[in-house]
Amino acid sequence: MLRINKLGALLCLLPSLLFGQSRLSLDAILQKIDSANLMLQLYGLKAESYKHSAEAATGWMAPMVGVGTFMTPYPLQKIMDGRDKGSLMFRAEQEIPNRAKQNARRDFIASQGNIELAARTVTVNDYHAEAKRLYYNWVVAQQRINILQENEKIMETMKKIEALRYPYNQSSLGDIYKIDARIEENRNRISTQEGEIERSRAWLNSLMNQPGEDFDIDALRAPEFKPMIHDTALLSEVRGDVLKIDESIRSMQLNIQSTQQEKKPDFKIQLDHMHAFDPMMPKSFSVMGMISIPIAPWSSKTYKSELKSMQLNVEAMEKERSALLQETRGRLSGLQSEILHTQKRILALESKIIPSLQKSLDVNLLAYQENKLQATVVIDSWEALNMMQLDLLDEKLNLYQMIVEYEKEIYR
Repeated sequence: MLRINKLGALLCLLPSLLFGQSRLSLDAILQKIDSANLMLQLYGLKAESYKHSAEAATGWMAPMVGVGTFMTPYPLQKIMDGRDKGSLMFRAEQEIPNRAKQNARRDFIASQGNIELAARTVTVNDYHAEAKRLYYNWVVAQQRINILQENEKIMETMKKIEALRYPYNQSSLGDIYKIDARIEENRNRISTQEGEIERSRAWLNSLMNQPGEDFDIDALRAPEFKPMIHDTALLSEVRGDVLKIDESIRSMQLNIQSTQQEKKPDFKIQLDHMHAFDPMMPKSFSVMGMISIPIAPWSSKTYKSELKSMQLNVEAMEKERSALLQETRGRLSGLQSEILHTQKRILALESKIIPSLQKSLDVNLLAYQENKLQATVVIDSWEALNMMQLDLLDEKLNLYQMIVEYEKEIYR
């Protein structure tokens, strides 16, 4: 029985163990957002709803049927002839819509679905950019932890050396306390970075529409940046918000075409059947066809005003499109310049500044171990290197975030 209980407990823990060991790459995270995010599913459902609404636009109105009396005298009236008794009338009528009107209306409604799909592209780009920010923030936080843990070993070594020297009056109690303070400060920084990782994990879980799963990420795949010429024609083909404006313009143009069809008439047919109350009178019928006259001045004013309004809306959207592309080109040029300068700063930190500080620390640490240098000098060198390494990671994170923003501006 005990073995069975242990086996059951192991089976219960197996999913959590598997989730704990799972590692997701950035591409896997982005793909999961595309497939599982609830907000993105919303756009697909809206687009599908417009498709069915468009199909409904080509339907006919239901036929109307009625029954009543025809030319029936009021009570207490003197009837001179049997034909004056009136008739029982049955009526059926059917509106016959204009097919051109229906097709134009159908195309306009269907175009609304394309706007929703274009809006989905904008939202996908926003979610991808947010996921990339969280991913790179997680990666850099882990790199900070690695550096802090590695540098803490130096302070731990110095603390042991100071403890050994103190009984022989070769070190001061103040230096020991100072080293302890640096160790605790370092651990606080590690705790802060662990909190950043947990925040990024929780947010990514939310974007992927999954419960709080304890997953890890793959090693950093640093984003690549290639300077480019910012052409508005190219941007108009890839930017989601420009595509959305293009679809809105197309939809408005289809609405204009649909409204122009209002100049065409609609039809109706009406059939009446009369059954006389006097059996000597014959049964009779009436067939009537009707046509609307939308070109009448009091009727045409409505669709003419709507046409003018929609044409002005199209012009406004075209202006918005041009302004958006111009602003985007300016922002991209500014971001590109800032990215290139940041890359230069990172190169200087990696190739010159940090190696010099590392050599200074190595020399001072060697002299300290030989008891030729005070602990405070080594602590200062350690602190300078530690802070510069963290500054380098801050610069890298800033670079990654700017590249993410750059890509977001291109495809937004």
